[in-house]
Amino acid sequence: MTRIKLLLSVTIAFIMIASREIEAQDKPIRVFILAGQSNMEGHAKIDTFDYIGDDPDTAPLLHRMRGEDGKPTVCDHAWISYLTGADETNVAVSGKLTAGYGSLWGQPRGQLGEKIGPEFTFGLTMDAAFDEPVLIIKTAWGGKSLHTDYRSPSAGPYQLSSFQRENYPKQTGHGIPKDFEQWKIDKARETGVYYRLMIEHVKRVLDDPKQVIPDYDPKQGFELAGFVWLQGFNDMVDHHVYPERNAPDRFELYSELLSHFIRDVRKDLDASKLPFVIGVMGVGGLKDDSPSMLAFRRAMAAPAQLPEFQGNVIAVETAPFWSDELGAIDEKRDRIRQMRHYLDSKHKDHANADGSMTPEQKNQYLKKYESELISSAEEALWKRGASNAGYHYLGCAKTFALMGKAFAEANLHMLSQ
Repeated sequence: MTRIKLLLSVTIAFIMIASREIEAQDKPIRVFILAGQSNMEGHAKIDTFDYIGDDPDTAPLLHRMRGEDGKPTVCDHAWISYLTGADETNVAVSGKLTAGYGSLWGQPRGQLGEKIGPEFTFGLTMDAAFDEPVLIIKTAWGGKSLHTDYRSPSAGPYQLSSFQRENYPKQTGHGIPKDFEQWKIDKARETGVYYRLMIEHVKRVLDDPKQVIPDYDPKQGFELAGFVWLQGFNDMVDHHVYPERNAPDRFELYSELLSHFIRDVRKDLDASKLPFVIGVMGVGGLKDDSPSMLAFRRAMAAPAQLPEFQGNVIAVETAPFWSDELGAIDEKRDRIRQMRHYLDSKHKDHANADGSMTPEQKNQYLKKYESELISSAEEALWKRGASNAGYHYLGCAKTFALMGKAFAEANLHMLSQ
């Protein structure tokens, strides 16, 4: 009797799974677009996954990110097409969503890497939320600005800031172009290039989703269900485009450009109410309360407060996902890098002021300085949780995993409305 019940249970479970698969095939696939610069690429190495499990609050998330074999989860119902590149050489990789669709810098062309961005847990969350297939279309390039590279059509031509109008024609000063006329020609050529590449890739994939999802049925169709924007560092540190360093509205232009960007994405993709998630700059965490950082975060979040975007644009703060304990170690590492600079430059207030140290002596001095500053436990923690610089959220998989999950949850909230 027990054996019959077991067989019956297995049969019912099989029928339920098969019914879900059939029902899902009748629904349009859910399409989500992720775009931005290097942090959307993602610089968190898979090697830092274990750090996620150290925290009881995030250990369940790590369980979702790994299969029973301990390897990164491979989704059965979520796919991704990812366009990225460097030096104007782009490559698109696609397949079932798994880890490795982060930065591809240094990887053989067309091969997955060893890093993740927010796309991994974003896709895992969406895959769990929908019966129907999920398709992520991701476009990201490091070092790109909104004021130039991603500038969208309705923002108009690039406009000089007050600083540029005053100083660029003089052609003197740090960071000022030596040939102003040629700079204007180059700037006009560069403006909007990556916005157009993004839109072209999205349309190319949607023209034939079967190139990413092999068993896609055109009768099934697709639905554009969300857009996530994670960018900003290049704009935040550009003192020429945003010169008023202490002004609370210093980055007001960024808010305007991002509002244009949202409108243009929706227009060019024919999706007037496409849910839009803004990932607000969070490097440095909540402890970074410098005027410039706070002003930029306000500017990034501002479009979500516009009446036209109420309920269909959400700004997600990423600062809470920064690892303070890894950040504290990174500050010490910065001090070591600074000391190395002092020794090489013969700084008057440091050990090599007279320039008498040999390379070996400088290395010994630095080694001793580092051992006194960073404990062996801190060094082990750093290797476990971090894999990149502060402007890349320390390359911490825990941070990127939490961001991706939060972006997905914000997107789902808008869809539920």
